[in-house]
Amino acid sequence: MNKHKTYFNWSSGKDSALALYHLLQDNNYSVEELITTVNSHYNRVSMHGLRKELLIAQTHAINIPASLIELPEMPSMEIYEQKMLETVTRLKNDNFTHSAFGDIFLEDLRDYREKQLAKQGFKAVFPIWKRDTKALLNEFLDLGFKTIIVCANSKYFGEEFVGTIIDKNFINNLPDAVDPCGENGEFHTFCFDGPIFKKPIPFTLGEKVYREYNAPKSDDDSVCKSEDERYGVWYCDLIPE
Repeated sequence: MNKHKTYFNWSSGKDSALALYHLLQDNNYSVEELITTVNSHYNRVSMHGLRKELLIAQTHAINIPASLIELPEMPSMEIYEQKMLETVTRLKNDNFTHSAFGDIFLEDLRDYREKQLAKQGFKAVFPIWKRDTKALLNEFLDLGFKTIIVCANSKYFGEEFVGTIIDKNFINNLPDAVDPCGENGEFHTFCFDGPIFKKPIPFTLGEKVYREYNAPKSDDDSVCKSEDERYGVWYCDLIPE
């Protein structure tokens, strides 16, 4: 049986890790590249604030070839879409046909992805789509994955929240308005161990930083969708060992 040659849009967090895990179990797909957007100004994963060195260590441990899409500090949709088009064109020329994501329930985001990819003849794949997010997080932990919170929206969380490792008690302590997987952008994580890794990714905790941003208007999840004019984010720096 011919498998669909697939690239995975890798965020470095828990939803990506679980979605990739499920896709690797599916004999219909052959995942042959990971793609991640990186803020070239800070050399960090877009939105997550994760150092590029840890991202590279992570993809090496997964043992799937990886590529970075370098974006400016605050990319416009035009710049973002142009960079994505360049990447997708390259992948199309390499006979890739499918693009996979860790999205769970944001309908407008899925619609945007599918429409953009269809223009280039690609099909989008969503391995954990419409799964209950509480059940997903429990499955993630039961499988042996480990993840740490690297950034969080200050509307819901304070400085103490970032830099904590998610465990079974995590869901019970979340504010009522927050999705258990942070699917609305409430928080982001770095997955550092689990069944898709050859070895854990070593790191130490660095400083915690608060930053404020103007909320861009975008259909893409590499930027926050806050309805407020400005929004605040707490970051915890992770230092590679």
